[in-house]
Amino acid sequence: MCEKNLVIDREKCIHCGLCIDDCISESLEFGDGEVPKFAQGGEERCIKCQHCLAVCPMGAISILNKNPENSDKIMDYNPDEVLNLIKSRRSIRNYKQENLPKEKFDKLKNMLNWTPTGCNFHKMHFAFIEDISIMDKIRKYINEKLVKILTKTPVDKIAGKFSHYKDQLIAGEDVIFRGAPHMVVVSAPINAPCVNIDPIIALSYFELYAQSMGIGTCWCGFGQMCMQLFPELAEQMRIPDGYKVSYVMLFGPSDVKYSRTTQPDSFEFTTVDRFEPHKVCLFDKIKRYFWNSIR
Repeated sequence: MCEKNLVIDREKCIHCGLCIDDCISESLEFGDGEVPKFAQGGEERCIKCQHCLAVCPMGAISILNKNPENSDKIMDYNPDEVLNLIKSRRSIRNYKQENLPKEKFDKLKNMLNWTPTGCNFHKMHFAFIEDISIMDKIRKYINEKLVKILTKTPVDKIAGKFSHYKDQLIAGEDVIFRGAPHMVVVSAPINAPCVNIDPIIALSYFELYAQSMGIGTCWCGFGQMCMQLFPELAEQMRIPDGYKVSYVMLFGPSDVKYSRTTQPDSFEFTTVDRFEPHKVCLFDKIKRYFWNSIR
């Protein structure tokens, strides 16, 4: 038995080779009796994706101390229902002032373990505010900090988009967190292969799953900005050293019910029906580099 604990049940294995074909790191090969095993250097190349465990039709493969009998069976899904879920998602800014039940929190947290990451790098950190009383303290602290900043000269003249909300903040309105009872702050190690992308993917999965449970969500750019402006917040959220705060999502029981989907303007779609590479002039290269790197 090796460090990553690849175990093949020889009685169940039908020698189909699906695990070998589906291994992205080419870590597996047939061994004695046409039973899969780690290839030379395969154990080191293995990225712990568990595709071999998942693809085996007979449940003959265990790896990383994960046994196939503990996995869920894959169900068939109605694509129209999935599409309706996507279409009906809305940003919620009206919430009931009550905590979600613990069992819903547990389901939301557990789901996040299945969100995809670059290179299967599972090191993200999720800081949850599960009690509305704690959320109220956070919103009060941040609102008071912002009011002090926005009412000082010359800051009030260069506050940009925050200046639009200055009067509302001074009046005590919660324009940042919109009365949400809960919040999740996601961060990733600065050395993560996809440090800026993984957290956004995770929150995209999070909000759709929350939608299926009748829980409202809202992407909170101002909250993310505050997490970066005020380092003490990251400490309070117990975000580990060496982690970058990526984004904030508000959530909670929605106090608004929508009756139908919206009718958005269409994005631009292109079908590439030919590929004929040609040299690009220096000016066009600079333009493209600029557009790709800005912000």
